[in-house]
Amino acid sequence: MPVLVWAGIIFSVSTDVGSSEHTSRFIVPLLRWLFPNISTEATGYVQTFFRKSGHTTEYAVMAWLCWRAFYQPSGLVRRPWSRAIAWKAWLAAVAYAISDEFHQSFYPSREASVRDVLIDSMGAASGLLLLYAFGRWRSRWTSTPPTLRP
Repeated sequence: MPVLVWAGIIFSVSTDVGSSEHTSRFIVPLLRWLFPNISTEATGYVQTFFRKSGHTTEYAVMAWLCWRAFYQPSGLVRRPWSRAIAWKAWLAAVAYAISDEFHQSFYPSREASVRDVLIDSMGAASGLLLLYAFGRWRSRWTSTPPTLRP
């Protein structure tokens, strides 16, 4: 269910609502308030950075949610990290990224972009790598030390 909810959020942002035309309405005034002497060119770069960071974050979360959906631990026993599950989660996120770009092609204010699919793919991979690193860190600090026998 969380994957479907997140997919719905991405789908809704992929409409005209998430176009650069609409996001510039709050990013540009904020930048001009924070930095009164900022150039128009610089505001364009910053807006692009925030929009592409949004792609990365959206798909990092999507991959994490897909991994969680595929993981399915049994009872109290935690399974170790599985590359197969990570690949499935990454592929599911990338497949959704491709379909999302196709969806955007139907809106005049949006454009379908292979570059955005690549950014989304890297976001999904980075989300899974962070999940893996967190799992390793957590297991290192939460495992109980072996008991000493007399």
